[in-house]
Amino acid sequence: MNNSTFTMIKPDATSKGYTGAILDMMVKAGFSIKAMKWIKLSAAQAGEFYAVHKERPFYGELVEFMSSGPIVAAILEKENAVADFRTLIGATNPANAEEGTIRKAYAASIGENAVHGSDSDENAQIEGSFFFSGLERF
Repeated sequence: MNNSTFTMIKPDATSKGYTGAILDMMVKAGFSIKAMKWIKLSAAQAGEFYAVHKERPFYGELVEFMSSGPIVAAILEKENAVADFRTLIGATNPANAEEGTIRKAYAASIGENAVHGSDSDENAQIEGSFFFSGLERF
């Protein structure tokens, strides 16, 4: 079991000023931040990150959205990080998200759902390495 996960605070949440509140929820849930950066993805970078979805009908829309404004990328650490973070962010559709989750509090829709969270230990490593070198991790 891995003790780290990867997250992005998405353009919808950063543009609405939710970054600090979302980070606060993460820290209060026991996660420590091991790497973090504020960046704006190009369409090519967003396309590369989401290449796994290339054949899906929503891929173009997803790439456009994720390159529409700045994001905050972060590697978080906590025991059972991936599963615990998936619980903290809540259901993809904020209408179905539990009270007290990030998406219930800050997401507007399935498409504008405020945060990304890795879905497996393997993907957490792949996604974290997409954004951060070893020198950027603490």
